Amino acid sequence: MGRVFLLQLEGKAYRCRCCDTPLALAEDILSRSFNCRRGRAYLFTNAVNVTVGHEEERLMLSGLHTVSDIFCCRCGQILGWKYVAAHDKTQNYKEGKFVLERWRITEDVHEELHLEARLGPGDADNV
Repeated sequence: MGRVFLLQLEGKAYRCRCCDTPLALAEDILSRSFNCRRGRAYLFTNAVNVTVGHEEERLMLSGLHTVSDIFCCRCGQILGWKYVAAHDKTQNYKEGKFVLERWRITEDVHEELHLEARLGPGDADNV
């Protein structure tokens, strides 16, 4: 199979829930209001570290689309799908975009932890 080389992302990213591989940047979200069979999903302009499956015609809530399932290139977990073609002209904006199912991804948490060392009452003698 060969060695897998992963692209690292700079900034707040979404990652594979199974193996923590970076997948997409938060700034690349076009919509947070997509739905899939198992709940919420996000539409992204770009995704990395994914493999694209075979194209198929799929009837979705917004009409008929040509889509390809997308998988994590590290662990193989299905993540969502890529819109290849829209059959309705009003849906053309989705072409080439990626949908990541919310329950299959995690969001980076960049909280800085600041610990301040302060001398306690008995510590002054040890300095």
